[in-house]
Amino acid sequence: MSDEEHHFDSKADAGASKTFPQQAGTIRKNGHIVIKGRACKVVEVSTSKTGKHGHAKCHFVAIDIFNGKKLEDIVPSSHNCDVPHVTRTDYQLIDISEDGFVSLLTDNGNTKDDLRLPTDDALLSQIKDGFAEGKDLVVTVMSAMGEEQICALKDIGPKN
Repeated sequence: MSDEEHHFDSKADAGASKTFPQQAGTIRKNGHIVIKGRACKVVEVSTSKTGKHGHAKCHFVAIDIFNGKKLEDIVPSSHNCDVPHVTRTDYQLIDISEDGFVSLLTDNGNTKDDLRLPTDDALLSQIKDGFAEGKDLVVTVMSAMGEEQICALKDIGPKN
């Protein structure tokens, strides 16, 4: 055995996985699932009976949580599916830049400047109008599988 120290140059994160496995038969409506590499919210699940020699199959209809596209998948109910870790975080809105990015205040007092305004027109106009009126706005940011997007807005009153 050698006495030299091993040194690893790693650019990876702490190793937290973006998804976790879950048996297809246990995924329910309003749960989350990964279809074609996209994080989706399940809107419909139907299970077909086993054939003569087969597995029971689960048919998932889901909507991409970031772009709203409808995706479908059929998986044997005994097999594992990837389920994304979906988190929601509230940030206070500080500023909206000219190029469509928002400046947000995190819980620890730092700013987060890497998020674009949402593509949803109703939410976009609510944010812009509220900000123009000088209201204190809190946005909810949903993140899954390395993607983040503003998904909701709360008005916490006028700025003092």
